[in-house]
Amino acid sequence: MYFAKETLAGHVGLDKLMQTSLRGIRQKAKQNKNHRFQNLYRLLNEETLIEAWRKINKNASAGIDKITAKEFKLNLRENIQEITSSLKDKRYRAKLVRRVNIPKGNDKTRPLGIPTISDKLVQRAVAQILEAIYEEDFLNCSYGYRPNIGAQQAIKDLTKELQFNKYSYIVEADIKGFFDNINHEWLIKMIEERVHDSALIRLITKWLKAGVIDGSHLVIHPAIGTPQGGIISPILANIYLHFALDLWFEKIVKPRCKGEAYLCRYADDFVCAFRYKKDAEKFYETLGYRLGKFGLELSKEKTNIIRFSRFRKEENTHFDFLGFEFRWGCPAREKISSREVLLRRN
Repeated sequence: MYFAKETLAGHVGLDKLMQTSLRGIRQKAKQNKNHRFQNLYRLLNEETLIEAWRKINKNASAGIDKITAKEFKLNLRENIQEITSSLKDKRYRAKLVRRVNIPKGNDKTRPLGIPTISDKLVQRAVAQILEAIYEEDFLNCSYGYRPNIGAQQAIKDLTKELQFNKYSYIVEADIKGFFDNINHEWLIKMIEERVHDSALIRLITKWLKAGVIDGSHLVIHPAIGTPQGGIISPILANIYLHFALDLWFEKIVKPRCKGEAYLCRYADDFVCAFRYKKDAEKFYETLGYRLGKFGLELSKEKTNIIRFSRFRKEENTHFDFLGFEFRWGCPAREKISSREVLLRRN
């Protein structure tokens, strides 16, 4: 195995041991939806960090310590042993997160947090553990930041759902600064629904509270939010919206609707389809209150109810989702934009 050669002797097959542990966690999570996992922190050992090293992006920018993956690799075994020792002795401290602003379009930017290599390794290891648990809990409506479930699958499933079922109204929604407004207290409560391991919880809390330093060298200690760019952030975001949105829609909203209702969520971007206008209006009215309970706010300008019916195409209504435009089209139409999904009448 190439990686065994790269990290010297003693690590052949360790990735298989890690995968075996994760399979056991997944199986337990699947069998018992109420099980709270203990002793997860002990999985953060040398073998786990070696596996994490294989999976992180080696070409990513360096963190606040300016150590690149190439430089880290020069003393890979010693570096991983030191991280493992600090975890075992509870000496591990989360480093400052370097913040950069990247272009978003329309002359806007979005902040991106860049952790150090050592933090990335530990975050990747913890993310794998949380994924093993929550992949058995996440609903089919959740697509973003999940293994083998991406934007293309979301678009495909949404297209099929709209084309072959009886929906006439779409509620498109936008959450203002989702990653910057995740409530730490709520997030920890959500994680504790499945994790009964105080050491692991403290570790996650350290990343949530880690200082962020920007280009002006100003250090900010966030009371809310989790930095986009952190390896742990995607799974934490999915856990947050799993409880705040997905379960609520599935357990409360859908049973109270008179007609069909459907949710499609990719990370913090989501649309909902309804058969009846009253169902769409009721959801629209309560959505803001529901998300507000968890410290989230809807963008009023980007949250709307749209009439979307194959029988009312003269209204020329459409909506955008994940860079695709959805509209009902005429079967005779021959040309279609590569960024448009055409829903044809059977």
